[in-house]
Amino acid sequence: MDRELAQVSPRAADHGEREASRLVVSNACFFIYLYFVIDFFLRLSVRIPGYGVIRPTLVLILIIAGFLVAQKDVLKGRLENPILKAVFLLILYLLFTLPLVEWPGSVLNTGISSFAKSVVFLFFTALILDTEKKLKLFVGVFVICQIIRVLEPLFLNLTQGYWGSSTYLGQGDFADRLSGAPADVINPNELGFVIVTVIPFLHYLLLPLGWKSKALYLALMPALLYALLLTMSRGAFLALLVVAFFVFKESRHKSSLMIVGVAVVVASISIMTPVQKDRYLSLVSSESASSATVDGRLAGIVEEFKLGLSRPIVGHGLGTTPEAKYHLIGSTLASHNLYAELLIELGLIGFVLFLRYLFLCYKRLRENQKLILDRQQVGDGFLVRLNKVLIAIFWMYAVYSINYFGLSQYYWYLFGGLVIALGRLTQFENYGVRHETLKPGAFRAKYPLADFIRR
Repeated sequence: MDRELAQVSPRAADHGEREASRLVVSNACFFIYLYFVIDFFLRLSVRIPGYGVIRPTLVLILIIAGFLVAQKDVLKGRLENPILKAVFLLILYLLFTLPLVEWPGSVLNTGISSFAKSVVFLFFTALILDTEKKLKLFVGVFVICQIIRVLEPLFLNLTQGYWGSSTYLGQGDFADRLSGAPADVINPNELGFVIVTVIPFLHYLLLPLGWKSKALYLALMPALLYALLLTMSRGAFLALLVVAFFVFKESRHKSSLMIVGVAVVVASISIMTPVQKDRYLSLVSSESASSATVDGRLAGIVEEFKLGLSRPIVGHGLGTTPEAKYHLIGSTLASHNLYAELLIELGLIGFVLFLRYLFLCYKRLRENQKLILDRQQVGDGFLVRLNKVLIAIFWMYAVYSINYFGLSQYYWYLFGGLVIALGRLTQFENYGVRHETLKPGAFRAKYPLADFIRR
């Protein structure tokens, strides 16, 4: 168990340690992190003229890191978390193997920066979200940002005929696919990924609340599912089935859910174009016109694994998948499979280290579930419901990663940060510590100006 969690145990011998475990990161740091999340996902540097000149992502990362270093007394024990240790080990591996990889120059030029901008989500989320109120607000801001990323291109599609992308059908024909808004950078598959990520949050966190929340849920779900249909993302559709399985498994109203599911399927089929029907049908039918693209995708994944095994020990280097594919396969596309990407860039050792990180995340979620059952709190508390969200998302991510890269993408790291924050708060509750009473002590004493900002 992580040292910080052990400090809140009633059996802790040292009163000073128990008091240290009650300290929290300042609100100023937390709100700057919230702004960083908004800036990152809504791409304010693209939307606001001249704003990108100051390199806001880098500036915000440095400011947040500075706040955390200044509050090192508050963070005592938090870096001992096994999940964080697993990522520290992965980072050390990346540093020590840098001279041994195929293209160390490319790693230094592009690989490290992309990885660093993603992995900060793990550390910032894990270290800063130390009260239930902060966790709720963070989750709310994150989900709202993702909903905006979906509704914006959908609105443009309905009002201006915007699509943003297309797919090749063969014989010189193309079909439109909905991608992210012009200010966004996500393609149709990534937009589908965003949609499927949002759905479990809405289902578990919004639906159980009052009638207003239920009405909002019922208003958002048709729009999200329609946008998913327009992306024509088969990988996102399979990921949706994973989420649907967990929703069905947890539900006490399985018959009603089956009726709703059938109604959604019938309604979806009735509004699909022939091209959309054919594309989704290609998942199960080899006679579909789009089945060739499925076969091509599977063949591409096999080629990527073969590429990874061509340099199996330490890999080609962080962020070098397109370069490795160009030299050995003749393609410059990013990997379509996280597991192949791990093998290509990190080799077998790095592959195991990253999967160990994922295993520890899931182990923590199962431990959370056990703590909840031990104290017989199986109702509708926020922490209980969020744990269900993260379990569903873990398996959805694991399946979607078959069709999507992710070593230098934010999503697995933000997920890990949420797992750590939730685990810490679940442990606090199990020992009867109220997070609403936690206090920013050391930071207030040493940094009065920042404390003024915090208030």
